Amino acid sequence: MKKIIAIFLSIIIIVLIIIYFSIWSTPAKVASQIIVNTENINTLNFKEQDSVTIAVTTMYEGNMLKNMVQGEQYRDEWAIPVKVPVVFLDTLNGGLTIIKKGGGHQTQSLRLKNPKGIYYTLRSVAKNPEPLIPEFAKTLGIENIIIDGISAQHPYGAIVVAKLAESISILHTHPSLVFVPKQERLGKYNTKYGNKLYWLEYETEGPTNWTDIENVKEIVDTDKLQKLKKQLGNDLNIKKEELVRNRLFDLVIGDWDRHAKQWGWVLQQREDKFLAIPLPGDRDNAFFSTDGVIPTIVSSKNIQPRLRSFEKEIDYIPGLVYPFDRYFLLNIPIEIFIEQAEFIQNNLTDQAIEEALHIWPKEIYKLHGAEIKTNIIARRGQLVAYAKAFKKEIDRQGILHEPLKGSDDVVLSKELLECFDCR
Repeated sequence: MKKIIAIFLSIIIIVLIIIYFSIWSTPAKVASQIIVNTENINTLNFKEQDSVTIAVTTMYEGNMLKNMVQGEQYRDEWAIPVKVPVVFLDTLNGGLTIIKKGGGHQTQSLRLKNPKGIYYTLRSVAKNPEPLIPEFAKTLGIENIIIDGISAQHPYGAIVVAKLAESISILHTHPSLVFVPKQERLGKYNTKYGNKLYWLEYETEGPTNWTDIENVKEIVDTDKLQKLKKQLGNDLNIKKEELVRNRLFDLVIGDWDRHAKQWGWVLQQREDKFLAIPLPGDRDNAFFSTDGVIPTIVSSKNIQPRLRSFEKEIDYIPGLVYPFDRYFLLNIPIEIFIEQAEFIQNNLTDQAIEEALHIWPKEIYKLHGAEIKTNIIARRGQLVAYAKAFKKEIDRQGILHEPLKGSDDVVLSKELLECFDCR
């Protein structure tokens, strides 16, 4: 018995040693924004260049040990240089002015406005997971496990998702990849935000309509939508079919992170009534892929049920149901779910998927493009079954008893707190 215990403890020690060596193999500092064939990024005159060849970051580069313990993920995509245009805010889209700094926990962003009053955002491709690291992880010296987890995100997923969305008539923010050099228009943000790679896209809220939809009053966030619902009651409704289609599309592309603050709403006025059309934003977690010992353990349905990896099959539907779904989709009939699943199956064709993925540069597509295509097609094929399971789980979890994320300060009636159309 003692011998068995000794062997078991030895195995545990060996595993811990392997994990720690794997953790130490992550660079302590970010080596990012590499300009190929340029010795000094700070002395280069970017006004003389239309484009640069740049990588997001080399900090996720791995070796055999790291790939085994912490997963292969999309390490190569983060580190491979791609060609992107150089932009200056004073001439971009008629001239962009910075309104304020934005961003969530991981993303640096700037909100911008052009002379026509259209709102844009610059969202950093590189992520900063530092705010998400709990103190116990720092104490144990395992913070690099959390930092390294960003490698499971595909850095260029957003542009493919936008193209896929067009084939099934879903709105998107028209993201484009740009390099923003240091420049006078950045002002006080020049040092922190200059010389980096960004997604330039339309903002998911703002007073001016940039979509092709007619008779739009404004574009609002979920917080303001709830306030308007409180004021307008039955004169304000959401476009239910499109919201269901959006959420089923999220299942197809493996975008598991879809909380309330990642949605805008295009308010279309029809006489004295309003229709809110869903506008999804922030596609950082589309095609999210985990493997390796540690990520597999962490993404277990018993530990992090929302952290679902993008595989051919969806393995745990309950983990993909957000409070957002219970709030907006609870009273929608299952027939609409089935109808929208079939719509996606009929319109998200193999050709549409192939064309969308080939938006990526060849060097990016050849890494995981074929695998991603295979997984999308497999998920699309099972979408009616997934739609039924998704709706069933929404119904099982039922009404909410707490505010949606970002709506904590909104005073709502009991009915409007529980779901959007309960009253």
